[in-house]
Amino acid sequence: MNRRDFLHLFGCGCMSFGLSSCSSTPITERKQLKLVPEAKLNAQAAAVFEKIKENEKLSPDIKTLNEIKEIGKKMEDSIGEYFAQSNLPDPTQNFEWEYILIDNKKVKNAWCMPGGKIAVYTGMLDITKNTNGLAAVMGHEIAHAVAKHSVERASRTVLLNTSTSLIDIFTGGKLSQVNRATGMNTVGLLSQIGILNPFNRKQESEADYMGLIFSSLSGYDIRETVKIWERMKEANKGKEPPEFMSTHPSSTNRIKKINDWMNQVILEYPPIKIS
Repeated sequence: MNRRDFLHLFGCGCMSFGLSSCSSTPITERKQLKLVPEAKLNAQAAAVFEKIKENEKLSPDIKTLNEIKEIGKKMEDSIGEYFAQSNLPDPTQNFEWEYILIDNKKVKNAWCMPGGKIAVYTGMLDITKNTNGLAAVMGHEIAHAVAKHSVERASRTVLLNTSTSLIDIFTGGKLSQVNRATGMNTVGLLSQIGILNPFNRKQESEADYMGLIFSSLSGYDIRETVKIWERMKEANKGKEPPEFMSTHPSSTNRIKKINDWMNQVILEYPPIKIS
């Protein structure tokens, strides 16, 4: 098989495969590729979440945990009501929401697994400072789950790995030769920098935007969001990698975009009335 025949066959195959597995992100309507079943990822996430609860030290701060749960419940209800009022499928309808507070002051982080499993580290509370700040962070993390970013990342990884293997076969092992000659996974590194990192930055920006919306719909003051990232920027001063090497936008770019979106979100997504 010559190069032209291979590209024609493989190109057509990918196009038909992709079209049959495409959908759109809620709200932003960005086209997505989904090859991995969401239910499978949700089940895996739930199992991992149980392990995390067993192995991590959970905070005894019940007051803060209850605040996290209250914010989460408001967002659960607001997100569901928004999609109901918009006559759109609720992307969270199969979520089994759960919230934990992990006692680790060194970790300034929070995350939301597929299916609505949410953790906040006590170190993040030094950045959030207040309820609106905490809601901003949780809105961002919940947005990742609502937008099915984990499904999308898993699907792109499957497609990339399959494509790389096929190209290596049809080029007579040229990619493997490059890796052996350089002593490193050159192809993987270039893919990470050139494909996966920019794509993940796109997801992060999308989560920033959708997180603003969810916080606003839930009745929180989203103007605190900029202050969050200013404090995070200060906390990470001198530690941020160049943006092209990172899966996250730089704090400076993130703050600029959030400021650009602020007024539009406040006007178009005011606190929603729960019916």
